[in-house]
Amino acid sequence: MHRIRRWVPALEWMSNYRREYLQGDLVAGITVAMMLIPQAMSYAMLAGLPPYVGLYAAVIPLMVYALFGTSRQLAVGPVAMVALLVASGVGALAEVGSAHYIALAILLALMVGVIQFGMGVFRLGFLTNFLSHPVISGFTSAAALIIGFSQLQHLIGLSLPRTENIALLAWAAVTQWADINPVTLAIGLGSVVSLLLLKRLNPLLPGAMIVVVVATLAVWLLDLSAGFGVSIVGAVPAGFPALSAPAVNTADMLDLLPIAVTIAFIGFVESIAVAKKIAAEKRYDVDPNRELVGLGLANIAAAFFKGMPVTGGFSRTAVNRTAGANTGLASIITAVLIGIALLVATPLFFYIPTASLAAVIMVAVAGLIDTHEVKHLWQVKRDDLVMLGIAFFATLILGVKVGIFVAVGASMVWFVIRTTRPHYAILGRVPGTEVYRNLKRVPEAETLPGILAIRFDAQFYYGNVTFLKDTIRAAEQAMNEPLHAVVLDASSINQLDSSADTALHELLDDYRARGVDLYIANVKGPVRDVMDRSGFTRRLGEDHFYLTTHDAVSAAHT
Repeated sequence: MHRIRRWVPALEWMSNYRREYLQGDLVAGITVAMMLIPQAMSYAMLAGLPPYVGLYAAVIPLMVYALFGTSRQLAVGPVAMVALLVASGVGALAEVGSAHYIALAILLALMVGVIQFGMGVFRLGFLTNFLSHPVISGFTSAAALIIGFSQLQHLIGLSLPRTENIALLAWAAVTQWADINPVTLAIGLGSVVSLLLLKRLNPLLPGAMIVVVVATLAVWLLDLSAGFGVSIVGAVPAGFPALSAPAVNTADMLDLLPIAVTIAFIGFVESIAVAKKIAAEKRYDVDPNRELVGLGLANIAAAFFKGMPVTGGFSRTAVNRTAGANTGLASIITAVLIGIALLVATPLFFYIPTASLAAVIMVAVAGLIDTHEVKHLWQVKRDDLVMLGIAFFATLILGVKVGIFVAVGASMVWFVIRTTRPHYAILGRVPGTEVYRNLKRVPEAETLPGILAIRFDAQFYYGNVTFLKDTIRAAEQAMNEPLHAVVLDASSINQLDSSADTALHELLDDYRARGVDLYIANVKGPVRDVMDRSGFTRRLGEDHFYLTTHDAVSAAHT
């Protein structure tokens, strides 16, 4: 039974369900459903897909995640970031809106699901750690701008080129300003203002649903579609698609693989970030690998029911939590309500103006532009701000698909640079104590003539061997007296590979040839094991190993 619960986390909250949970789950389920219906249609439109594809992705995938995901508040479904990635990846392979385009988007959902499921089963969730928070922040901020500008044509009623170049889009809009549809513009701007006001009035109000309903009624009652050329959603197929396997083609899969991997990673990072935050508030645990399994199965379900790729959304999850969601039942209620809407309410979707859906997208993605993180990094860690800037401008200039790989590549290169040139400290004794600190930070710390005490704050491996040897040599040359002893504080060295061990042997040979003693303090067990096996411990001598830097310096001085 424990093993079954491990793979079906919903059994845990089902078996411990309380009557007092029901009201919160019911209110949250209804609230999110009213929010998700217009959002799902909007994000499908952003992805270059018919609006109903977004609705298909908002039913069965939600139920599947509620059963197999470990977060009880995460609201899964179509999101803006994933929709943009779908448009970027599939748009390069097929004409937007064509049958082949839709088939590729459905196949993409299957591939994303299989990748995420495989990562979860093989416990590879740690791989997403390569996507640092500054990189994600820079990428999402740039993508939010691209998403916003991509909706400009729907907001103002113009035919603009489909491109991720926002400068080109802005210029095209300016040069065609005389052709802007004033009625469409009024609907679009009115929707944006209304969404912002409703959000400020009460975040729990289903602002997107209210705005879309009012705009739809205006279009229908005033006949704005026929009389003033306002673009509308049009006919939405009634009912729910039958279970069917996506069309699988090896060539298409190879073409889609890079964007599938990107969506799998970005979607998971977006989900796990908000899921962990809420789980910490609610005092329960979220398992990253089981989250991958849950999201993977949700995407596979989306593919088998003709939906687009899905993941957990920031804004909907926040609303779900605030509305009182206690368990995955809230998501199941949301899915049931959207399913009912697909069965009986599709005629009501006919007159929805695309301008109001574009407004929903613009307002939703505005929150992804993270200016707070820029200010924070400027004060705290400017090196990370550089990585944020690289991710932001790479995405903005090169596009979403190329930008994320450039950003991740730059992040990994920077990680390698930092580990090959780690922080180090020349140590001195704080007066009146046995504590040793960095002389740069504690200038009054005392040193002994001819003794160099140094600490390296990183693993010692082949990548930084040369840097560490050069650093010790430079520190020796900066001393005022001839060197007669070196004390290496190894408290921050967690690993020692064969190249680093060889370097220690060479360092020992060099010092002994010059009559210099070497002492090592605070060696950790795994590092000492390598030294023992290589014979370095025997060569240096047990009497040259000490538990504290003070003891080692005292021995060197004696």
